[in-house]
Amino acid sequence: MGTDINGFVECRCDHRLDDDGEPFWHAVADLEHLLRDHQDHDAFRCLFGVRGRGPGEPPAERRGLPGDVSDRTRAEYGELGGHSASWITWAELEAVDWDGPLPAPDPHVHVYRRTPGGEWERAGRGSEGTRFAEVAGLDARAALLPGLSFPVGTEWRDGDLLFRVEPLTRRLLVREENWGTAWAVMRSLAERHGGDLVRLVVWFT
Repeated sequence: MGTDINGFVECRCDHRLDDDGEPFWHAVADLEHLLRDHQDHDAFRCLFGVRGRGPGEPPAERRGLPGDVSDRTRAEYGELGGHSASWITWAELEAVDWDGPLPAPDPHVHVYRRTPGGEWERAGRGSEGTRFAEVAGLDARAALLPGLSFPVGTEWRDGDLLFRVEPLTRRLLVREENWGTAWAVMRSLAERHGGDLVRLVVWFT
């Protein structure tokens, strides 16, 4: 059974004040409209320590709802319920080492294709069909996750194709194709208001 993510991008800015004249956090965008995959378990583990933990230390593991969470977020959380609430600012996301190797290999094989100029160009991650299994001399099950059986740097060549076991990184776990829109919204808000005044507040159901 899958786990769904819920939440909002929130922002605090000086020109929106409460009755006491203080700036407050308000919900800017619902994650429902920003993510393609709301059951992205690899990202949940990597960022929030949900659906397992690691590899590596999650930068925002189950912090709970912020005490000054926006009214809209609090109301939605109260209505939907959920668990493992947390939050992370854009400043913290920018400080994450997205490309540093994590203390585990990537279980999926990386695929490269030779360009007309003779360079190897990334063509994907993970093997489709039976070709990699044939080239590597593996049964179909072992070919699905070769990083669990072979050390980082192991390569198999097949003409203009190259298959390689590579380190696991946070960028591989938190896929741009799923999170890119959310990051773009947060980045734009941070350019105007500052990275510490833009955050992602989430919980899971």
